[in-house]
Amino acid sequence: LQKLVNETFQKLWFTPTPHHDKEAMTRKILNITDVVAACRDTGYDWFEQLLQNLLKSEEDASYKPVKKACTQLVDNLVEHILKYEESLSDSDNKGVNSGRLVACITTLFLFSKIRPQLMVKHAMTMQPYLTTKCSTQNDFMVICNVAKILELVVPLMEHPSETFLATIEEDLMKLIIKYGMTVVQHCVSCLGAVVNKVTQNYKFVWACFNRYYGALSKLKSQHQEDPNSTILTANKPALLRSLFTVGALCRHFDFDQEDFKGNSKVNIKDKVLELLMYFTKHSDEEVQTKAIIGLGFAFIQHPSLMFEQEVKTLYNSILSDKNCSVNLKIQVLKNLQTYLQEEDTRMQQADRDWKKVAKQEDLKEMGDISSGMSSSIMQLYLKQVLEAFFHTQSSVRHFALNVIALTLNQGLIHPVQCVPYLIAMGTDPEPSMRNKADQQLVEIDKKYAGFIHMKAVAGMKMSYQVQQAINTCPKDPVRGFRHDESSSALCSHLYSMIRGNRQHRRAFLISLLNLFDDTAKTEVNMLLYIADNLACFPYQTQEEPLFIMHHIDITLSVSGSNLLQSFKESMVKDKKKERKPSSDEETESDSNSGSESESEEEASKPRRLRKRVDSDSDSDEENDINAVMKCLPENSAPLIEFANVSQGILLLLMLKQHLKNLCGFSDSKIQKYSPSESAKVYDKAINRKTGVHFHPKQTLDFLRTDMANSKITEEVKRSIVKQYLDFKLLMEHLDPDEEEEDGEVSASTNARNKAITSLLGGGSPKNNAAETEDDESDGEDRGGGTSGVRRR
Repeated sequence: LQKLVNETFQKLWFTPTPHHDKEAMTRKILNITDVVAACRDTGYDWFEQLLQNLLKSEEDASYKPVKKACTQLVDNLVEHILKYEESLSDSDNKGVNSGRLVACITTLFLFSKIRPQLMVKHAMTMQPYLTTKCSTQNDFMVICNVAKILELVVPLMEHPSETFLATIEEDLMKLIIKYGMTVVQHCVSCLGAVVNKVTQNYKFVWACFNRYYGALSKLKSQHQEDPNSTILTANKPALLRSLFTVGALCRHFDFDQEDFKGNSKVNIKDKVLELLMYFTKHSDEEVQTKAIIGLGFAFIQHPSLMFEQEVKTLYNSILSDKNCSVNLKIQVLKNLQTYLQEEDTRMQQADRDWKKVAKQEDLKEMGDISSGMSSSIMQLYLKQVLEAFFHTQSSVRHFALNVIALTLNQGLIHPVQCVPYLIAMGTDPEPSMRNKADQQLVEIDKKYAGFIHMKAVAGMKMSYQVQQAINTCPKDPVRGFRHDESSSALCSHLYSMIRGNRQHRRAFLISLLNLFDDTAKTEVNMLLYIADNLACFPYQTQEEPLFIMHHIDITLSVSGSNLLQSFKESMVKDKKKERKPSSDEETESDSNSGSESESEEEASKPRRLRKRVDSDSDSDEENDINAVMKCLPENSAPLIEFANVSQGILLLLMLKQHLKNLCGFSDSKIQKYSPSESAKVYDKAINRKTGVHFHPKQTLDFLRTDMANSKITEEVKRSIVKQYLDFKLLMEHLDPDEEEEDGEVSASTNARNKAITSLLGGGSPKNNAAETEDDESDGEDRGGGTSGVRRR
């Protein structure tokens, strides 16, 4: 695909145009600048990549058409700029042409970035644009792009004239003193390249630095004397400008060199650190932000300052303090991001330089100290950056993810510690963030097989915490699927990465189902979140949902019995009550195995008969409820505990019903499934039904009414007792084929279905009809549905 794109653009744009065909050249330039203008917001990476690929492909060729085409394009773009400059005086076209001028200059900058030699002969032409009068956004963009071009090109010029260089320095200095942050940043950067690499005019820069540094020192001493002084309020713009400019100058110049400070013994970087740190504690947030920006700049020149205790305390407290301002958090993350980007650029440059001399050099001498430095720095701040994922504001999460992506791409940390956080970020509501996090996981999985599987469950739990942090309406329970047409699981990308390996997939699914076990003590909303994901994962073969249903049955039989047992143990025994012997035996019938013992046969027989005689069942059920109500303890804690723990089992029941309906499986197919069968037996694709949604009403009501913390009324007690009796009935008839006589089987199944229907809040469980029909439903849609239950 990339090859096709390269070839297409080579034909369209990067093939030399005959010199006489001015019209074709103009058309080509308008095309390119239109595309560059259109990509203003999305970034120009594609253009740089394209240019790089095309120029690289002909490096060793004798004939270089792309290089020739680029030279033509650059020369003609400069001509066009001069034409636009003339037509800009014509006020009617001003808006259109100034937009076109920006696009042309941006395109020239992109060429300069990849091949600055192309612009060397045009540097003198570009310099006057630094004096553009700035009134619109476009004017500022012209200045910034020209500064960026000159920064790349001036160091490559052979013997540039003194006047030209002096004019550039003065123009840049005027812009630094006059305009805002963006202009200051690009102009200081350009000045850095001109002074450090060409003119060595250090005195000029030193004077500028002292001007702003002196202003800061003065403002600091005034603030120390009287923090509420009106002088400070009046001088706030000067304070903000000084903080930013001192930082920007420190980023590009090392003022501790003798060339700047002469033979003075003062340590400039420590003095700057102390000054900027002072203003990070200022009461005004704007001042704090500018001080942190200044610090970020200074750290690029002197990364070792990030190991200072006060800097660590400042950064980590801002990142981990829940109540800290969003702007400050973002600024600290931006500082780390810029530092890593600069390191990356520096390393790429070192790599290019190395390739030039690689043949003569001795590899043993190669030691990269700075990548060790950036690795140590990232390990200092890694935990707090990762924790920033749990933030309501998407901008904070966005910058945290950028920092982690850069850190991983540069190989500065062991990737396994980031895996759960990346899984969690893969559930972000914003598609761009999801894709970026998923991409990082794919990269890790390529390099280190098994890392994703190892941290999958931790990642699922963490994704729940991220969703909780993002959830703007605390009353609504956190759900585990996207609320769109597809209803896809939030963690579907994680599942699709794991599902290919049968062993990993099964281990992952079992670990998730184990969280529903009553001993796991998982909070109810997290169980709902996991059940949502299990209900909506992108299953492909029948084996996947069947395996889950098989394990749900196992969990139900164990957890259900424990649940009933603990409820019975909390009941009060009262010998005075007449009905006690039978109802007590009934409520305490041992359901550990799902079958009744002989001593309880009498108590349970009327119940089974009742299931067949519909007219009596309601009143008998009422009697059962009343009997259990009399045995309830004074303290309602065990009731609440039962309601709480039973949510996990209810969710599993719901999940099983949902998967059964979704895939059209019969009970007998589920019964016959064995995990030890060869994979081929259940390798058939799933035939999903549309319009089947997972809606566990009971659990949603439990969470919305906050039953775990609300007062227990008589009505709530009755509903919990009814739930208990339904559970008990379900446990007695858990296995649909537990009895052998035909009549008994249907009665038992009927009883079970009734219990499930009752537990899940109405709406008979669909598809149970299928079990008396053809066993192998193979996912085909069976008729019958609920009517099958009625027929039976």
